[in-house]
Amino acid sequence: MSDVLDARAIGMTFRNGDDFTEVLKNVDVTLQPGELAALLGASGSGKSTFLSIAGLLLRPTTGTITIAGQRVDQLSDAERAEFRNTRLGFIFQFHHLLPDFTATENVAFPAAAPAGGITPEMRKRARELLVRVGLSDRLDFRVTRLSGGQKQRVAIARALMNRPELILADEPTGSLDRVAAEQVLDLMREVNREDKATFLICTHDEQVAARCTRRITLKDGRVEGALEEKPAVS
Repeated sequence: MSDVLDARAIGMTFRNGDDFTEVLKNVDVTLQPGELAALLGASGSGKSTFLSIAGLLLRPTTGTITIAGQRVDQLSDAERAEFRNTRLGFIFQFHHLLPDFTATENVAFPAAAPAGGITPEMRKRARELLVRVGLSDRLDFRVTRLSGGQKQRVAIARALMNRPELILADEPTGSLDRVAAEQVLDLMREVNREDKATFLICTHDEQVAARCTRRITLKDGRVEGALEEKPAVS
């Protein structure tokens, strides 16, 4: 079975006028199907930049990226956008939900946007996902009426809408209190186990990393301990 993510010799240099900043240096990361991996590193280590590259939000300066068997670093902007929308899932620290829409509409959005609207099939799947993440009583609530933890549950359901090969999470518990954070982590682990969904979770929180099955650490733009694996904490 092929790797879900195969990033090879990734380098990223940003230019500001005559100044150049090398953020990533020859980074290799592979993820196998069903992994729940934590991407760790101090501020400035390059972890958010790498997550953006893996999510096709940034183009690397050097290197190649293959996702689910398809080379993606050379795709056009339009092809990248389509791949990102249909085959990747995203969970952000601050939700990025549409405030004027209901929980169901937010979850359906990744499928509805390119189709020009929500079909009955999309609405059915969105509502099923919300039930699964424990929001059966919030299906038609506008997201402005939801708590932070509930909003993040909506974000997880949205990430699953298109049955993505890879789910990328950027500090998914960073804006939550510890109780809500534990509930969100429990939910992601449940999805990982039951759906064999592959997660790459960018975090600086050791408690989050302890709940993952693998740690990939970036330091000064380089991978440190990428092959270290350990059992998840129950």
